[in-house]
Amino acid sequence: MRRLALLALLPLTGCASMTVDQFKAGQPVMALNEYFQGDSVAYGLFLSRSGDVKRQFKVAMHGAWDGSVLRLDEDFTYDDGERQQRHWTFRKTGATTWEGTAPDVIGPAIGRTEGNAYRMTYTADLKAGDSTYRVDFDDWLFRQSDKVVLNNARVSKFGFEVGQVQLVFIR
Repeated sequence: MRRLALLALLPLTGCASMTVDQFKAGQPVMALNEYFQGDSVAYGLFLSRSGDVKRQFKVAMHGAWDGSVLRLDEDFTYDDGERQQRHWTFRKTGATTWEGTAPDVIGPAIGRTEGNAYRMTYTADLKAGDSTYRVDFDDWLFRQSDKVVLNNARVSKFGFEVGQVQLVFIR
């Protein structure tokens, strides 16, 4: 019986979480203040936890870096015509760490870069139609070239994944 219990736990021990340290050698380096300076665009999807595409969207962005603060204005246009805006303010808090704020983000978004990767975790009030949901984001960005960044964010509530956001940023 004890052996059966140990075998049942075995799959859980193999589920190590990914860390930004794994990407230290990744190139090109993910420098938020460099990549998001100026105008860029993103195309994305929101996927349900079962993998169904629930929404598609485009984001027009403008970033401005003043040497200590990165301001990033995002204008979302969804496939159903809905429009939203988000205004991020990012402060560099260390050699590889950042802290971000936005009106719909609860507390600071804490982020860290290594190599070509950036990971940011935060809680936000996510508007969907006439409802608003408080959810947690585990947001990963991977710089692929001078012009392309891939983004995958896991969205959860009470520790359970409710969906994912996938984007490609293009400069």
